[in-house]
Amino acid sequence: MPPPHLLLDIDGVLIPFPDTDGSTPHTHRCHDVLPTGRATDDPVTVWLNPAHGPLIRDLLETGLVTPAWCTSWRQDATRLIAPLLGLPAFPHLDLPRLPITTSRPNGYLWKRDYVDQWLKDTPAAWIDDDFTALDHEWAAHRTAAGTPTLLVQPNPRQGLHPAHIQAIKQWAEQPKSTDRKVA
Repeated sequence: MPPPHLLLDIDGVLIPFPDTDGSTPHTHRCHDVLPTGRATDDPVTVWLNPAHGPLIRDLLETGLVTPAWCTSWRQDATRLIAPLLGLPAFPHLDLPRLPITTSRPNGYLWKRDYVDQWLKDTPAAWIDDDFTALDHEWAAHRTAAGTPTLLVQPNPRQGLHPAHIQAIKQWAEQPKSTDRKVA
């Protein structure tokens, strides 16, 4: 059986949202990037923690998970974000560009339906800052049906922490573990 997937979001996970005073964690460094379709004189400023690259890379090197970007950054995740963190290229889910004004138009994370279709019956650990109770129910149902699913939900103003990666590693070492929420 292949290893579980590791689905990795970017905004709110690797790029924290600014605090109410506009500050970002002191651990993060500022970068200007040019996403696909953006004018060359209109870069986007992102804040990335250089420690995230080695942290994620160490997990990937265990062979316990197979990574895929699950982000609205789509192919720009590998083209722009991965090199800044020293991460290898890995695939992305080809999420559509939907005309939505909220990340939860149906009460759950908009990506979930696409993730469910893509995963089929493959176990997965999914890191995203925007899950709802309905997403956690979905993960619990998948796990109860024999497809272990772990949702890891960082605080969007702080982003990913080593404890999140450690939880995924422990979960992947025991693929029959039950779903649990990791905050």
